[in-house]
Parts: sequence; C-alpha cells; structure tokens
Amino acid sequence: MGIIKASKVVFEYIRRDEEGNVDSIQTAVDHVDLDVKEGDFVVILGHNGSGKSTLAKQLNALLVPSEGTLWVDGKDTKERKNVRDVRRKAGMVFQNPDNQIIASVVEEDVGFGPENLGVPTEEIWKRVGESLTSVGMLKFRRHSPNKLSGGQKQRVAIAGVMAMEPKCIVLDEPTAMLDPKGRKEVLSAVHELNRKKGITVILITHYMEEAVDGDYIYVMDEGKVVMEGLPKEIFSKVEELKRHRLDVPQATLLAYELKKAGLPLSEGILTRQELAEELERCYVNYSK
Repeated sequence: MGIIKASKVVFEYIRRDEEGNVDSIQTAVDHVDLDVKEGDFVVILGHNGSGKSTLAKQLNALLVPSEGTLWVDGKDTKERKNVRDVRRKAGMVFQNPDNQIIASVVEEDVGFGPENLGVPTEEIWKRVGESLTSVGMLKFRRHSPNKLSGGQKQRVAIAGVMAMEPKCIVLDEPTAMLDPKGRKEVLSAVHELNRKKGITVILITHYMEEAVDGDYIYVMDEGKVVMEGLPKEIFSKVEELKRHRLDVPQATLLAYELKKAGLPLSEGILTRQELAEELERCYVNYSK
C-alpha cells in the first residue's frame, strides 16, 4: 500500500431544507481510486468543479468519504482516532496563503504547527530554521508576512507545513493567486523538497505547465478519475484532454499540430526544449 491509498472513494454534498430533510445531493467525488507511492510527485488535474479540491481535503481528513475508504500512511481517515496522525503525515497547503498565515512574524508562524503538536521549544526552533532554509526564506524569518510577496507568503505557508515534518504535502491550487514569478518560486521550492528530502507531493492544479514535471498524473472530470498515467502518456492524448475541458502545454499543442501537418515528430513532447530538439532532428534528417 502506498502512502496515500483511495478505494472507491465517494463524497457527497448534502443540502437540507429548514426541516432538516434532504433537499439535494451533489456527488463531488465519484468512486475514485488512488495509489500514491512514498516519495512520488503526483499531480491531480481537472477544470473548475471537477472534484479535485474536494478530493484534496479528504487527503488531510478535513473531509471524510461518504463511501469507500481512504488511507494515509496506513490510517483510515474515517476513524476519528486517526485524524491527528493523518494530519501530521499529510500536511495541507491552500490556495490563498493569507488563510494559512496567522502570526505577525514569519518564524513564529512557521513554529505554530509544531508547537501545537507539543514539540519541545529547542526542537521547534531547529525545525523553523531548517524549514525556512528548505524553501529559501531563512533571511526573512523576522519579517512580517504582510510585507512579503504572494510567492514568498506561499513559501512561508509551505515551511509551516514542513516544520510539522509530514511524510506528504498536499497542495491545493497553491499558485492560482500568484503572478508568473511567484508561481515559479513556489514550484521550485516544492520540487526541491521532493528531490532532496523525499517528501511525497500531491499537487492539485489546472495549470498544464505545472504537471509536466510530475511522476504521475490523475485527470478528474465530474468527480471521476477519467485518465491516469505518466506525463508523456497523458499529454500525448490532446483530443481526449480537450474533451475533458483541459488545455495542454503550448509546446505539446504546437507539436501536435505540426505532426498533424505531416512533420514526423515523436509523441509526448512536453517542453520547448524537447520541441526544439525534435525540430532540429527533423531538419537534419530532411537536409540529408
């Protein structure tokens, strides 16, 4: 079993009238299976309303399945006795860092989580320093979060989760409110944590460019997992992605159109660099 395992997970939003009778039921997550191995960088893609954020909240036991079972590091999230352990093992980073930062000084905010876990003071400050260093924010430790950019705030939020020493970090649209520079900063920090510390990362996003460097991708639509596979496998299916109201990386789309026009390009081109190399190869072969 992987660090995150979901089996036939369903989540329903139930709306009731003033008398408490069921007025309507909306199925946001519909019989989803996941198997995330420890140390992987997994991306969950989907357009707005696809159910991906509802699924994300279940990975941290903020919501629990209406049906099916979700395990985090072997713990069933529906068991109340497991909630504390689940949240220690799977830290959550939300879309808006202002909703997650509560202290008036960066280092105090990062230390808030481990303090609540009862970590000794000396160990807390050690974790604060290490976590801020890991996201490139150590020099801002005594700054006010209010004076930081959006990307810097999000990195502080990630450091706060890191200080609790989770095995897994779930990021729910962490760059949606950021400019391109902030988006690059945050993704760089997250990939660094995954590579150097072996932290399992689950990134929830609708930005295709953020998905290309993942180890594995799940695509959601109408609450279901409709596609899954390696990035090259997923992004080679341009028409299928379009049916699920998703775009593809610009380099992939251009390669797809050029291939339709007759250029013998390889499948699964994800980056501009790969496209440039393929075009050069075609040119060399044509020149011969």
